[in-house]
Amino acid sequence: MIEKTALIAGATGLVGGHLLKLLLADPQYSRVVAVTRRPLQGVASPKLEELVVDFDALDKSLAQKDFPVDDAYCALGTTIKTAGSQEAFRKVDHDYIVAFAKAAKAGGSKRMMLVSSIGADPTSSVFYSRIKGETEQALGVLGFEALHIFRPGLLIGERTESRPAESIGKVVSPVLNALLLGPARAYRSIHAEYVARAMRAAASTGDTGRHIHTYDRMMRLAGA
Repeated sequence: MIEKTALIAGATGLVGGHLLKLLLADPQYSRVVAVTRRPLQGVASPKLEELVVDFDALDKSLAQKDFPVDDAYCALGTTIKTAGSQEAFRKVDHDYIVAFAKAAKAGGSKRMMLVSSIGADPTSSVFYSRIKGETEQALGVLGFEALHIFRPGLLIGERTESRPAESIGKVVSPVLNALLLGPARAYRSIHAEYVARAMRAAASTGDTGRHIHTYDRMMRLAGA
């Protein structure tokens, strides 16, 4: 078996936390490099290498590291409320992600897996959706052999930070999901673990080109 290196950003987040555990348990990866802003807590593995970096100089920080990358996984993301402004939100959800993707590509990564959001559209009048769409667009021109974009609706799971809207969503999501039929199924809420499992599965499909994964496709990939 060919052992590979996975590069992950956003490992301290809701999807990223699940994803990191999956990558560390995967025998295909002999090395998992986690790019973080702060040290990881409660995670230990001989396969894990932590790179605590200044994300404002992410491209330079990664350029100084000499390691090959096979697969890149990005689960970075914030909210405008947490970021504090639209400008700060764009820095995290666009600038940091693009810098990470460029560094991964420069390191030899052939596959890129990105957590985006349902409704992502670079022409949207909704700021959040527009930034998500612009980020997808920016990654699409970097030349990855395979770019897998995951567009979940409301993410379900236990966060370390409080998001009241998501707490309410977890309670009502079973009812809402049952009402979202046909094309609206793409807007169904989904557990973060399923998104992470779908990302890992997509990297192993051998598919090339650009792929958009919404609810049904993610659930199938996750084996849910």
